[in-house]
Amino acid sequence: MSNSVQERSIIVTGAGQGIGQSIAQGLAKAGAHVIVADINAETAHKTAEEISGAGGKAIGMAVDVTKRQSVVELIAKTVEQNGKLDAIFNNAGIAQVKSFNDITEDDWHRVMDVNAMGVLIGTQEAARQFIAQGTGGKIINTASIAGKQGYEPLAHYSASKFAVVALTQAAARAFGKHKINVNAICPGVVATDMWKLIDKGFVDEGLTERDNEAFEGFSADILMGRPSRPDDMVGVSIFLASSGSDYMTGQSLMVDGGMVLI
Repeated sequence: MSNSVQERSIIVTGAGQGIGQSIAQGLAKAGAHVIVADINAETAHKTAEEISGAGGKAIGMAVDVTKRQSVVELIAKTVEQNGKLDAIFNNAGIAQVKSFNDITEDDWHRVMDVNAMGVLIGTQEAARQFIAQGTGGKIINTASIAGKQGYEPLAHYSASKFAVVALTQAAARAFGKHKINVNAICPGVVATDMWKLIDKGFVDEGLTERDNEAFEGFSADILMGRPSRPDDMVGVSIFLASSGSDYMTGQSLMVDGGMVLI
C-alpha cells in the first residue's frame, strides 16, 4: 500500500484559488503531474506557473465545468499532455447566501449547475476515460459539511452538496467493477475567498452585523480549536488520489476539524 502520487496525471478543477489551489500545489509537491483547471484562465495559468517555479509539474487550463464539451476537451488535452489520466478532483464550486424564501429559480440553477451538474459531468467524462484506458482511476469530489446538514441561509448550496454526496455514492456503485474509486471530502469552515463572500452575504441579508461574524460563529465549536486552512485538505487529497485508498469507495470524508460529528 502506498500513498504516493509520484508521476500520476491529475486534474483539479476550481484550482485557481482556495481549496483547489492548495490541493493542486500539494499534489505537485508530492510528485504528481497536475492540470490546474479553472473557469478563470488567468488564475489557472498563474497557479500553474507558481507550481512550476517551485519545482513542480503543472499546466494551467481553462474549463467551464457546466459545459460538457469544455470538460471533454480538458480531459483530452490532459491525456495528450501526460499520456493518461489517473485522477480527477471535481472541486469547482460556488456559494450564495439567501434567506430560504428569497431563493429564486435562477439562484437555484446557478448553484446546482456548478456544484452538482459539474460533478456529474466531470465524473462521467473521467469514468469514460478510465474505462477506455482500462486502468481504473480515482474520482474525488468536493462536498461539504453542508452536504451532511442543511443550513437555512445556504439552502440551495446545501442541496447541491447533498447532491455531491449522492453522486459520489451512486458513481461508486456504477464504476467499482472498472476499478474506479469515487470518494468525496467534506470541508467545514475554511479560510478562503469563498468564505469571505459567504460572510458578506450574511451581512447583506441582515443575518449578521459585521465582517467575519458568521465565520467566527460557525468556527466557534470546532474541536480542533481553529477554522480550517485550505492546506488542511492536502493530506487526505493525496491519500484519495493514491493507491493507498484502493479499497475505499463511495465515502464522504469529514475534514472539518471536528465541527460536525456523524
